[in-house]
Amino acid sequence: MSLVLVTGSSDGIGAEIARVIAAQGHQVILHARNEQRAEGLADVAVGDLASLASTRELAADVLRIGKPDVVVHNAGWGSKDAERPVTEDGLEQTFQVNALAPFLLTALLPLPQRLVFVSSDSITRGVIRIDDLQHEQEWTADAAYADSKLVMTSLAFGMARRWPGLLSNAVHPGWVRTKMSGDVAPLSVAQGADTPAWLATSTDPAATVTGEFFQERKAIRVNEQAYDLDLQVRLLQRCAELCGAELPAAG
Repeated sequence: MSLVLVTGSSDGIGAEIARVIAAQGHQVILHARNEQRAEGLADVAVGDLASLASTRELAADVLRIGKPDVVVHNAGWGSKDAERPVTEDGLEQTFQVNALAPFLLTALLPLPQRLVFVSSDSITRGVIRIDDLQHEQEWTADAAYADSKLVMTSLAFGMARRWPGLLSNAVHPGWVRTKMSGDVAPLSVAQGADTPAWLATSTDPAATVTGEFFQERKAIRVNEQAYDLDLQVRLLQRCAELCGAELPAAG
């Protein structure tokens, strides 16, 4: 039995990923953004990923429950506003929640056996600009979301290279009917949760690889920039600078 942390699991895809994993007999640590969303949940850690301080509190809350064997970085955010959102840390919110917070949480927790990053096929149109990760020069909600998910994917691959004994993969869950996507999306949350949950716990040889991007339980290549080895190293360094936390040593 594994102890699995699933971020963004008070509802939506995250809640379904957690339900599937728990049904397999594993223990799950849920995550909610605030106490209100955590109400009524058991084994839940609380923290707002749009705050560096709150993300640090989340890590401490997780460790009060236990040391996760698997971390599913599922929580995500996308703006629907026309103006660039900035957090209390002075960071662009889409980037902070979707990319920097998973980096920080990984840095603060003991290394697990597996990392699963819930990304998006929007990375096909994403671009990583190491000198403008937060779209300070030009911002649109769509570009910020696609680029942040591409950064997340590149971080997943960079961590796979940094720790060869750890399984670190990214996954596109599909266009799923959630609060973010609405009812027009073609897939149910159960369909969207299938591949992330499989990557988190399966002993299938196809799931026990590292440094891959998955869709419908198949490894695919989507945006070649994510595989740029030099860029992966530079992103890991830049994220460490932005959040003030270093990853565990390479192994």
